[in-house]
Amino acid sequence: MNRLGRMLYGLLSEIVDTVLPAIVIAILITLFVAQGTYVFGQSMEPNLHTDQRLIVEKVSYRLRGPRRGDIVVVRVPGYEIPPIKRVIGLPGETIEIRQGQVWIDGQALDENYLADIEQRDYGPYTVPAKHVFVMGDNRNVSGDSRLFGPVSLTNVWGRAWLSYWPPQNFGFFHSDGTLGLLP
Repeated sequence: MNRLGRMLYGLLSEIVDTVLPAIVIAILITLFVAQGTYVFGQSMEPNLHTDQRLIVEKVSYRLRGPRRGDIVVVRVPGYEIPPIKRVIGLPGETIEIRQGQVWIDGQALDENYLADIEQRDYGPYTVPAKHVFVMGDNRNVSGDSRLFGPVSLTNVWGRAWLSYWPPQNFGFFHSDGTLGLLP
């Protein structure tokens, strides 16, 4: 083999040994573990803002279902960019909005993460099995389950885990869906 052939063989060998496994690992992480995304629109204000960058983890929902208050990324037919919303209702629960308050199975929902907003009456609506009811925090401008219906658990991408951009919004999402420095 001539010198050029050995160089090309060495380069190809390096690519196969290093670059290819790195690409496969990156694809597997993106498909099954975590993925970066960004907030599009104002539906989650004042808690999340347009162009805020997030890491969404996909592992916990393989072990358990979403919990009320989780901020999730969902796939919705007709939406080019998967929306980011908050889980409000769980399978089998009855959701109602009356007099500006969300009610779950007749109990008022404490939503201390919301700004002072007015909400239109809605429901009652019972969430089907294997679905969740999601809503944006900025209810007056949010296209959410009140518009597109409940979201199948198979269409819940994952849970917001970390906000990393812009720097002033850096932090981990707590179990109640609020953002802070401690995981």
